Amino acid sequence: MIENKNKYTTMIKTEAKRLGFSSCGISKATFLETEAPRLERWLNNQMHGEMSYMENHFDKRLDPRLLVEGAKSVVSLTLNYYPEERQVDDNYKISKYAYGEDYHYVIKDKLKELLAFINDKIGAVDGRVFVDSAPVLDKAWAAKSGLGWVGKNNNLINRKSGSFFFIAELIIDLELEEDGPTTDHCGTCTKCIDACPTGAIESAHIVNGSKCISYLTIELKDDIPEEFSGKLDNWMFGCDVCQDVCPWNRFSSPHKEARFIPNNELIQFSKREWKELTKETFNEIFKKSAIKRAKYEGLLRNIQFLGE
Repeated sequence: MIENKNKYTTMIKTEAKRLGFSSCGISKATFLETEAPRLERWLNNQMHGEMSYMENHFDKRLDPRLLVEGAKSVVSLTLNYYPEERQVDDNYKISKYAYGEDYHYVIKDKLKELLAFINDKIGAVDGRVFVDSAPVLDKAWAAKSGLGWVGKNNNLINRKSGSFFFIAELIIDLELEEDGPTTDHCGTCTKCIDACPTGAIESAHIVNGSKCISYLTIELKDDIPEEFSGKLDNWMFGCDVCQDVCPWNRFSSPHKEARFIPNNELIQFSKREWKELTKETFNEIFKKSAIKRAKYEGLLRNIQFLGE
């Protein structure tokens, strides 16, 4: 039994690497006791702003066995999105994760391949794939699986690759060899806290989502509050400030995923061209992009709020 567990674990990790995932770690599917009070405090303090969906499925967020009946293992995976090309300087900025095709589709395709591989090579295994679209605390599971530690900005950080990667999960009813957590290597560094333009990182591990530039430019559907005028640092979709200043991201290297290569116009557009953006051009440039989530009207709202 143990021999099979080790064999299956190795097979899954090898296939995950072949599919292009940066890393793969495994945890036992159990209740997340440590995260429960943290999540409850965060919600009670209204730090989720208008993201009311965060209040839903509280128990499911903490127990994967409520998502997949008989779940035994949580397979956590990361996928690098650090780009080789960047937007031209002095520009309205887009978070690097949104440069290419919407990651939900890219990762879900890979996860489905991985699950099909498991069923083909190991046998009938019940499971579900998760990419940031269901009540799963992905960073908690990835940390529990040894893929990194949760930094003071609440991003998962890896000593060898920084934090510019997506996190996804495969929750299955197959018992696998567990990986233990790694240690925290933030030390006394407070660069992410000090650099946050809106003060959203109120203290280590306490991120007020309702102040975060990513929330203000993507999740918030109403007008951006005037209190944030002059504080958005030219971000029109998302924000990378706390990652850009993180010392561990000096180890970030360009991704090798063809579907994450950006549309050339996204890279080359100037402020003037963004201001003159038409709905037709928006639909063409961001045809398969995560930026469609903000919608054309939302992106224009952000640009107008930034001014200049």
